[in-house]
Amino acid sequence: MKRRTLLTAVAAGTAAAATGAAVLPAEAKKPHHPTQKSGPLTVAYIEVNNHSMLNAGKYTLADGGAQVIDIANIFAANINYDDSKAYLYFNPQVQNVLDNVATQVRPLQKKGIKVLLSVLGNHQGAGFANFPTKKAADAFAKELANAVRRYGLDGIDFDDEYAEYGKNGTGQPNDFSFVYLVQALRKRLPNKLITLYDIGPSADRLEYNGQSVANTFDYAWNAFYGTWIVPHGPTAKSRVSPAAIWYSGTSSASAARLAQRTVDEGYGLFLTYDLTAADTSSYMTAFTQKLYGSATTYTP
Repeated sequence: MKRRTLLTAVAAGTAAAATGAAVLPAEAKKPHHPTQKSGPLTVAYIEVNNHSMLNAGKYTLADGGAQVIDIANIFAANINYDDSKAYLYFNPQVQNVLDNVATQVRPLQKKGIKVLLSVLGNHQGAGFANFPTKKAADAFAKELANAVRRYGLDGIDFDDEYAEYGKNGTGQPNDFSFVYLVQALRKRLPNKLITLYDIGPSADRLEYNGQSVANTFDYAWNAFYGTWIVPHGPTAKSRVSPAAIWYSGTSSASAARLAQRTVDEGYGLFLTYDLTAADTSSYMTAFTQKLYGSATTYTP
């Protein structure tokens, strides 16, 4: 499901996390790094309903050969509701990626790219912010952790959109739900990435009863493309992306400007959305020149 119709309208009017060793199958434990690059990490969301995850591995820096994309998000799994509880759901396209991790995910991991499962609402009333109890939040955290382990992924990305809280008799957002969920997931996945797409009621509810999960996230990023907004989440600049760009919705000049500001102000990530099968190296060069001092090369 494309999430960007709403965000485009909002962005047009807007002025504007620490990693551990992933436990992966043997073939993915030793990624090949042609060269190490210095500078912010580049993140890419890929709409797998329409595009292949392998697109994330087709771009390298002309100077040195390092991968441009450091984190690739499978967009997206869903939090669904069955009239009694929330559960993790994979549509056919997401399930296809997961069933074929050997060919869709492992090649990226071997190149040093972290692959996360992004999860968002599905118009059924279930969301990260309305679990009725701590036990219910833990049950969903268990489903997420099991998926990460089963498919050898590098973590979970939370995106609180399209939940339609209150639908089907579900509750409205509460203050404890997301905190309990993130705490439970971190306990189950101590060495995996947990990231936050800064949107929705969950992103506004990172603290409960004196406990904050803001720094439990490894990374967080701005949700409004073409803008600069420092997101909720980790306090360290190295773990957030105030810049956000959409390959087909943000001009290359804006992408270059946001990349330069990322470097100038010392932020550690640069978020991009909707990487397709088309050769995007010319567009990428606009921001990789600023982030890394190099043009981008595309290899089909």
